[in-house]
Parts: sequence; structure tokens; C-alpha cells
Amino acid sequence: MKIVLVSTYELGHQPLGLASPQAWLVRAGHEVTAVDLAKNSLSLSLVKQADAVAFSLPMHTATRLALPWIERVRRANPSARIACYGLYAPLNADLLKEAGAEAVIGGEYEQALVDWASGKSVAEISLDKLQFLKPDRAGLTSDYARLRQAGERKAVAYVEASRGCKHLCRHCPIVPVYEGQFRVVQRDIVMEDLRQQIASGARHVTFGDPDFFNGPSHAMRIVEALHAEFPQVTYDATIKVEHLLKHRDLLRPLKETGCLFVVAAVESLDDAVLRKLEKGHTRADFFEAVKLTCGAGLSMQPTFLAFTPWTTLSSYRELLRAIRDLQLVESVASVQLALRLLITSNSRLLELEDIRAVAGPFNKVQLVHPWTHTDPAVDALGARVFRLVDRLQKQSQTRTQIFAAIWEEAGNDPLPESFQVMPRIAEPYLDEPWYC
Repeated sequence: MKIVLVSTYELGHQPLGLASPQAWLVRAGHEVTAVDLAKNSLSLSLVKQADAVAFSLPMHTATRLALPWIERVRRANPSARIACYGLYAPLNADLLKEAGAEAVIGGEYEQALVDWASGKSVAEISLDKLQFLKPDRAGLTSDYARLRQAGERKAVAYVEASRGCKHLCRHCPIVPVYEGQFRVVQRDIVMEDLRQQIASGARHVTFGDPDFFNGPSHAMRIVEALHAEFPQVTYDATIKVEHLLKHRDLLRPLKETGCLFVVAAVESLDDAVLRKLEKGHTRADFFEAVKLTCGAGLSMQPTFLAFTPWTTLSSYRELLRAIRDLQLVESVASVQLALRLLITSNSRLLELEDIRAVAGPFNKVQLVHPWTHTDPAVDALGARVFRLVDRLQKQSQTRTQIFAAIWEEAGNDPLPESFQVMPRIAEPYLDEPWYC
């Protein structure tokens, strides 16, 4: 069978959502072409020759971009079978089936895709424990986001040592699919994938696990093996604040094995909001985590949900003040100060009465329940900040310059005139700033 795998967007790295299933489908005897629409076009001639087309939907943006492409595929080749797979597929199952998908697959999707290709019926969510294969990255370009550090730009590999998550954060799209479970990717498979990407030029690795310390022993064995074999290769990982505190003894070993920075989904500095989101940490915990990571020589790069139904003008200004006081201005991607809470289909946020009070019906274009803040001034500020960040990033302004502009827009007391020229540590970062 001729199968086309399509990715529309996967956070600025080579799509594992294409490479992993390609290996499984090729082993099953299928002729597979992988197309990343973030880098290449999908030719109609390829679509017309395909027996099946499957769309990778690991995130919200990817799903929105995929819907019009599903319609184009249907028009170009009405006989082609269509599937959608990945985290956001089961969250939008009804809509995707209405658009023309005959199969929707979430969770551990590789074997399910093979079964679907062979004509078998498949469940919308599979959490089977798989023996993974080395991802097949044939046909995929390596021209993706780069690590920027001390004036250098380094190619970045992307792997996942685990999937799913043991935690049940109320706003997280992983929760409706994995329901508190996580699955490890076998160490030898992760290392084989790392070897092939490093052989292709990668000098830094992003571990894309939802939480690298869901299985800390598994994670540490992998980075120890990586460092032993490739001591010059650096990496980054995403780790929950509560895990940074619980496993503080592992922070120095992270640094010693080449970790440059840790991403932590902090979301808010308001304890009441953190309780509503069931994040498992407090404002004080975050401050302690910053101290611990800094003490271990790691850069902390927090992410936030800056605008939520609970955000006030005062709390937003306080968020900016905390980032300034903790000297995290260069560690926070500017877009993080403009992000608005997404209420996706089946989100646990809808369990909250105050969310239901502001959320509208599910929007089939935006793929969210749109919401309006009870204070119009907060929504107005959020819109202004988003436009400001978008404009200034296009002008290649620095994070410090953009922060200063946001600070002024938010109505904080004036920063000192020297703020934008004050010496700051040049934090390493990936030059793909969008995280939604």
C-alpha cells in the first residue's frame, strides 16, 4: 500500500510523529512517503497516487492546520483512506471524522496505524506497551530550529524517552488521553535514534518528554549513556517544578552530563490559580526551583499561561516583576508573556464552574471553547501584548527589549533607563519560540 504521512507543525523540530510510524509501516511492507508541511509542499500528484494518507496531530496548532489539508486530500483523491493520529486526534475525534477521517488514533499509535493500514478496526486510544523501533528519518530535512548559545547556532536532535504523564494537571491535553499513565521508550531505541541524528550533524538534543522525570532512573541512564558516547553534545529537558524539588539530587548530574537548560511549565505565580490547574507546585516552590537549578549551573526556562480567566491586571504586573527580580528576563521566551489559556475539547478545565461560566460552545474552527474575561481590560491587555510580541519579534528585538515594551504596556512603574543595556548572562535557547 502507498501511504503518505503528513505533519503540519511540530514545534520547529524534525517530526518524530512522522519518523516513528514510518519505521513501523515500512517494516510492515508499505511504501511510505513522509511530508512535513512546515518545510515542504504536499504535491497533488503524490496524493492522487496514495492509497492512504495519515495526518500527525501532536498539538493544537497542527490540528487546525491539518483540517483544510484533509479537505484538499479528499478532493484530490476521493478513494484515499484518511487517518489522523497523535495526542490531539482523539480530543477532536468527531470533528475529524466529520471532515473525512475514517480512523482516529491517540496514545501509542504506531501498531494501531499498522493495523489500520491492513484493514483492521482500531481503537481511538491505545495505551499498549510497545517495543519501539528506531525511527525512520529518511526523506526528512534537517533544517529546523537551532540552539543559540554564545553567538553559535547548533543543529538540534529531537527524541522522546517517554510518553504520557503520571500527573493530571487540569489544563493539559495529555490527561484526557493518558489519564495519568506514561510509557517509556526503550533506552537502546532512544540511543539508536540519537546516534543517527548526531551523525547527521546534531550537536544538541531536546528531550521532548512531557516530563523527563516521570521516570527519573530511566531518564538518567539515557543521558549518562549519551554523555559517555558523545561528551560534546548538550541537551535540554522539560521537568515539572515538583520533580525539580523532589529530585534535587539529580540536578548536578544533569549538568555534568551536558544539560544546558530545563524547561518547567510554571503557568502561574498565583497559588489560587495553581490549585485550580492542579499543577502540584506553589509560587514558593517555583522560587526554590529557580534557586536550585541556578545553584546546579542550569538555566531555568519557565513557561507561563499569562492570560487566564483568573488573571488580573495586578497579577499580570506581578508576574512581570517576579521575572525581573529573579533575573529570568532572558530565560523566558517573549511569547510566554502573551499566551492565552486554551480550553480544548474534553479539557478537565470544564469541571470548574468558573470556567463554564465564561466559556462558550466549542468552536470547530479554533478547536477550543472560546472564553471572555469578566474584566474587559484584561482581554484588551492580552490582545495588545500579543500584537506587541508578534511585531517586535519580527523586528528581531531581544527578549530584554520586548520585556521592557511589555512592562510599559502593562502599566508597571517605569524601569530604570539602564534596564535594556544592563549586562545579562546570554542564556542558551532554541530559536523556535512557539509552544502551543
